[in-house]
Formats: sequence, C-alpha cells, structure tokens
Amino acid sequence: MPGRIENTSTSNERKLNFWERLYLPEVFKGLGYSFRKMTREPMYTMEYPEEQWYPPDGYRGRPVLVEEEGRPRCVSCNLCAKACPPMAISMQSRDMGGHKEREPAWFEINMLRCIYCGFCEEVCPEEAIIMSKEYDMTFQSRDEAVFGLERLLIPAERLVDRLEWLAREKNPQFGEQTWAYDPDNNTHSLRESSLSGWLEAGGRQAIEDEVAAAGA
Repeated sequence: MPGRIENTSTSNERKLNFWERLYLPEVFKGLGYSFRKMTREPMYTMEYPEEQWYPPDGYRGRPVLVEEEGRPRCVSCNLCAKACPPMAISMQSRDMGGHKEREPAWFEINMLRCIYCGFCEEVCPEEAIIMSKEYDMTFQSRDEAVFGLERLLIPAERLVDRLEWLAREKNPQFGEQTWAYDPDNNTHSLRESSLSGWLEAGGRQAIEDEVAAAGA
C-alpha cells in the first residue's frame, strides 16, 4: 500500500505570509546578527599558534614528575600506576642509598592512553606526580607518545603555581582542616631517622659494650 500525505496542522496555528514563506527575510536577519557580532563585540577567538591560551592553576594538562635537586621526588611506591584507569603508567624501582630507599629506575607514561583524570596526582603521597598546564602535544609515531623520565621530569621551581594550588585545594586528610604537605615525608629510610642519629652519636658503641659485658 503506498504512503499518503496527511495534514497535521491545527486550526489555531499562525499562517505564514508571503515573505515568511520565502524565508529570505529571516536569512538576512541571521546574517545581520552575525555581522553585528563580528563588528561591534570583542573577539573571543585566538590566533593559534601565535596566541595561546594560558590555563588556570587547576587545569589538568599532561602529568609530569617533580624534580628536586636533580633527582625525582618520586619514591616509586607504584600507587599512581595502580590507580590509573587506562593503565598508562608503568615503572621499575631501584634501591637507593642516601635520604630515601627507592626511586624509579625508569618511569613511562603513554600519553595516547592517558585520559587526564588526575587520579595519579590524587593518590601520590609525595606530590611527586602532578598535572601540568601543557595541552598541545603532537606525535609523529606511537613511540613518541611514550614519555620517559627525560621528558617527564620538570624542576619544582617551574611547577610552583600547581603545587601552591594543591596546597590550597587538595582534600584534607586524617581529620586536618587543610592539606599540609611535609617535605620530610620524602624521607623513607632509617638512615635519616632519629635512631640513626643516636647510633652515630655513640649509641652503637654503647650497645656493643653492653653486649660484650653480658657475654663476659
């Protein structure tokens, strides 16, 4: 059975006059509105790349690693890799001598997988991985999208605005009113503890003397 044409208009609908049926007046009204916007109001577009947008401190750009005194702040706890939804982060730890026990031997982020959710920044106990303001990235191949330590490490002096924003906006923990990052948290070794200082100040010799006296 062939289809049929049915008029669904109601009696109270307004009838279009001749000019409205042509649609040309409405087209010219639209063009006039666009022309007024172009000539009478300020421009909101930017001439990229000559003009670039500078994001606010809370913007989540590509993740970077904080570098302090030429070394990564990261203690290789692997929490960021576990929290990453697309599994874009991978790392390998190595033992260190000095003020902390571990740091990453290598650290990689696949920027093609990264969804800029900021979960890595949220779970990091050391504020060692944070979201930067960089948003314009181009790659010639998939291998170029995998960033290693040499491309991820950024000196802390260049990340002051983001670190200060985290100090103001990061959720409090353990009943505190505000978040307060303690740089001493980066010490994850008994070498820097008060016990180590006591042993070096003569405590070790005292223990050895007591052991020798007990054996005699």
